Amino acid sequence: MSIPSPPPTPGTVRSHRRETYKPGATIGDWRPEDDGFWETTGQRVAQRNLWVSIPALMLGFVVWQVWSVTVVKLNDVGFGFTQSQLFWLTAIPGITGGTFRILYTFIGPNFGERKFTAFSTIILVVPMLWLGFALQDNGTPYWELALIAAVCGIGGANFAASMANIGFFFPKREKGSANGLNGGLGNLGVSVVQLVAPLVVTAAVLGAPAGGPQRDAKEDTDIWLQNGAFLWVPLLVVMALLAWFLMNDLKVAAAPFSQQKIIFKRKHNWLMTWLYVGTFGSFIGFAAGLPLLIKNNFESQGYQATTYAWIGPFIGALMRWAGGWLSDRFGGARVTLLSFVGMAASLVVVIFALPHSGDQGSFWAFFIGFLAAFAFSGLGNGSTFRQIPVIFRDQHMREAEGKGPEAQAAALKQSEMEAGAVTGFSSAIAAYGFFFIPAMFAAMAVTSALWLFIGFYATCLAVCWWFYARKGAEAPS
Repeated sequence: MSIPSPPPTPGTVRSHRRETYKPGATIGDWRPEDDGFWETTGQRVAQRNLWVSIPALMLGFVVWQVWSVTVVKLNDVGFGFTQSQLFWLTAIPGITGGTFRILYTFIGPNFGERKFTAFSTIILVVPMLWLGFALQDNGTPYWELALIAAVCGIGGANFAASMANIGFFFPKREKGSANGLNGGLGNLGVSVVQLVAPLVVTAAVLGAPAGGPQRDAKEDTDIWLQNGAFLWVPLLVVMALLAWFLMNDLKVAAAPFSQQKIIFKRKHNWLMTWLYVGTFGSFIGFAAGLPLLIKNNFESQGYQATTYAWIGPFIGALMRWAGGWLSDRFGGARVTLLSFVGMAASLVVVIFALPHSGDQGSFWAFFIGFLAAFAFSGLGNGSTFRQIPVIFRDQHMREAEGKGPEAQAAALKQSEMEAGAVTGFSSAIAAYGFFFIPAMFAAMAVTSALWLFIGFYATCLAVCWWFYARKGAEAPS
C-alpha cells in the first residue's frame, strides 16, 4: 500500500519538476513508497547507488580483515611473536571498527551516501600503504604493527554509514533484499581477502615498486607478504572515484544527532542490538579467529589455514542475502530464530571435533561445523536488518493512524530516520565481536569460549521469541 504524501505547495511542485536524479546529484524529492515514483524513477536510481555501494563496502571489509590472514605468515618470515600476540593482532581492528562505526552511524547520513562513501573509501589507502611497508622489515616492533591493525579497523566502520544510508533508497517491501545484498556482498570482502591475499604474496605480481621478497622459513621459499596490502590501494582509489561521480546524496536521509539520539530511548534499539551482536558479532569474530584456529589445531595434520579459512565467510556473506530475501517473504523474526538454533547446534559439533586429551580431533567435522555456523549467522544478519525497519515503521504508522496524510508522511520519515540510526548503531556494537571472539580465544580454552557463545545464543532466542516471533508479540516482524 502506498503512503500518501502531504499536499504539495506550488513551490514544492516546481522544485519537483526541477529535481535531478542524475549521478552525482543531491536529491530532495524521494518517495520510494509511492509506486508511480518508484517504477518510473526511484528504482533505477536506487539500484545504481546500491551497486556502487557494494564493492566500496567490500573493500572496507578487506582492509578490516587483512590482519586475519597476515598474522598466519608473520612468524614464518622472522617476526617471532607468541600465539597470544598474534590473536591480539587479529582482535585489535575490532576495537577501532566498532568504535568508529558508532561515529559513522550518526555523521554518515549528514554527509550523504555519495560524499561519505568516497571519503571513507579513499582514507583506507593510508593503512594499506603503511602495512605494506612495515611488513618488509621483520624488525618492525610489535607496538607499530598493533597501531597499524588499529588503523585498519576503520575499514570496518564503513558498514555502519553504508547500511544506515542505503535503506533510505528502497521501499519497505524491498528493504530486506537491498540490505541483504549490500551487507552480504559487502561482507564478501572477508572471504575475498582471505582467498586473494595468500595467492598474491607467493609471487612478485606487483613488480619492483612493491619491494623485494622475504624468506618463508617453513616453506623454504620466497614470498612477498606486502603484496597482501599493496594490492588493494589502486582498487580503493578507483572505488572512491566511482562513488563520487556515480552515487547520490539524499536530503531525506540527513538528520542531526539531536534528532537521531532518540533511538537511545527506544527499547527495540537495545533489543535488536542484542540480537545483531549474536548474528553479525559471531560472523565477524569467527572470520577473524578461524585462520589461527585451523593453524593452531590442525596444521600439524597437513591442513593449511589459507586453503580453507575463506570459505566460511564466503558462505556467511551469501547467506546474508538469503536471510533478507526469506525475511521479506516469511518474516524476519522466524528466520532470526532459525539462525540462533542453527548456530548453537553448529558450535556443539565444533566443540566435539576439536583435539582434546591427546585425541587429534576431526578436522572435517570441525570445518563443516564452522561452515554451518557461518551460514546460520549470515541468515541472521539478513533477517535482523529486515526486522529493524519493519519494527520502527509499524510502530510509528500505528501512532499516526487516523491523523491524516501529513501525519502519516511525517511518521514514515521519522521511522526511516530511526531505523537507519538503529541499523548503524547495532552494527557498531556487534562489530566488537571482531575483538572479543579472538580475544577470548587468546585468553581461555577455545571450547570454554564456544560454550559461552552457545549460552549467549540461548538468551537471543528468548528475546527474539518473546518480543517478535510469538503469537501476540509486542512487535511482530
